[in-house]
Amino acid sequence: MLDIVQIMEILPHRYPFLLIDKVTDLEPGKRIVAIKNVTMNEPFFQGHFPGFPVMPGVLIIEAMAQAAATMAYLSMGGDAKDKVSYFMAIDNARFRKPVKPGDTLRIEVETLFNKRGIWSCAAKAYVGETLMTEAELKATLADK
Repeated sequence: MLDIVQIMEILPHRYPFLLIDKVTDLEPGKRIVAIKNVTMNEPFFQGHFPGFPVMPGVLIIEAMAQAAATMAYLSMGGDAKDKVSYFMAIDNARFRKPVKPGDTLRIEVETLFNKRGIWSCAAKAYVGETLMTEAELKATLADK
């Protein structure tokens, strides 16, 4: 549905901090499914952890937030270039299993509510059918 070039037109993030590679499904205002291909070339694997590379949990949360922000921007119907998404809260984060190089992380985000510019979403990250990480995220879209 969206490739990396289209995502880069929406999100301000760039390498090495752009953490979603494509969007495979979108219902504006309701849900999004995004993919992050985890490769050994990621810069964080040099130190996290040598001999046992694991994607940092905070970056999995960031990938989920980027997917949620992409959905929010696309749901606005207007140009998102003058907006930026700011985290407000991360609740009930659970890290179930480690994400390793070679994994394809499927990120599913569903809107819980969108009121007065505040988005609350339930986010889950899977490898195959295995739930790896989940969290509730709150953010706002603000003028740059």
